[in-house]
Amino acid sequence: MSETLSQVDVFIIGAGPIGLTCGIEAKMAGLSYLIVEKGCLVNSLYNYPANMTFFSTSEKLEIGNIPFVSVNLKPTRAEALEYYRRAAVHYELNIRLFEEVTEVIRKPDGSFVIQSSKGNYAAKNVIVSTGFYDVPVKLNIPGEDLPKVKHYYKDPHYYAFQNVAVVGASNSSVDAALETYRKSANVTMVIRGSEISHRVKYWVRPDIINRINEGSIKAYFHSSLKEITPSSIIVNTPEGDVTIPNDFVLAMTGYLPDFSFLKNLGVECSVDDVQLPTHDSETMQTNIPHIYLAGVVCGGMNTHSYFIENSRVHAQKIIRHICSERI
Repeated sequence: MSETLSQVDVFIIGAGPIGLTCGIEAKMAGLSYLIVEKGCLVNSLYNYPANMTFFSTSEKLEIGNIPFVSVNLKPTRAEALEYYRRAAVHYELNIRLFEEVTEVIRKPDGSFVIQSSKGNYAAKNVIVSTGFYDVPVKLNIPGEDLPKVKHYYKDPHYYAFQNVAVVGASNSSVDAALETYRKSANVTMVIRGSEISHRVKYWVRPDIINRINEGSIKAYFHSSLKEITPSSIIVNTPEGDVTIPNDFVLAMTGYLPDFSFLKNLGVECSVDDVQLPTHDSETMQTNIPHIYLAGVVCGGMNTHSYFIENSRVHAQKIIRHICSERI
């Protein structure tokens, strides 16, 4: 176990791009801070598909006024991992990795005691920048817990010559379908709607549509998975149930923030389907004084509302508010 730290001004949960930005802003403002991350540095980005290309251009992903130079028009996952590592090194950020925050306790004086898997800490302010990539949206069907069902997709080679079902029609679904198809997988897409999402990267969408139209990739629209067995899947289609031989299911059904963690902090969420966490959009402070939200976690179930490029400002708002209360 780590030694108990003396109280820091800012305790940041999450070492993604926005968590790192919060650390940079805190350091530039002369505040003491600590960033704690339950996985590796920029853990969500690390878990993206190995060959992923960002929709945004590199300058929109920059933090801390450090140029992000890419050899491509759209930077890759590998380039982003290296960029954010260099940013952390450049600012000599105070980060503890592979350490999960388990509880945040508010003391009578309004400060906090934070318990983690490796130690206890004290802080005047807490920033939650945990993103949304850690909790996959479940299918809630028989067989979903079989080992062959994956909610995260990494590398296409693993699926060579296999019968692969891809659930969904988003960027992650389309990337998985195209890449595994090009590694000789027999790919079937199961899509709830009537078409491939218009949010899919504009240079990729025509590719998947052409592969479906020519029959290289089979797609069932207006359909859903009904059951998964060790050797097959049952798809509910407008024409009735269809049983298809299957080796792997890539359930690219999306992800959501850890609402249970937020609620354990005392952060209120709206009672509708969005479950929007309560926060002031000008200061990013929640209904609990001195607990702030930054990044995608602010949007609740609307995980497409925030990106790196429109969340970087959250760090500036938070640190500005913390500094104003110190005066």
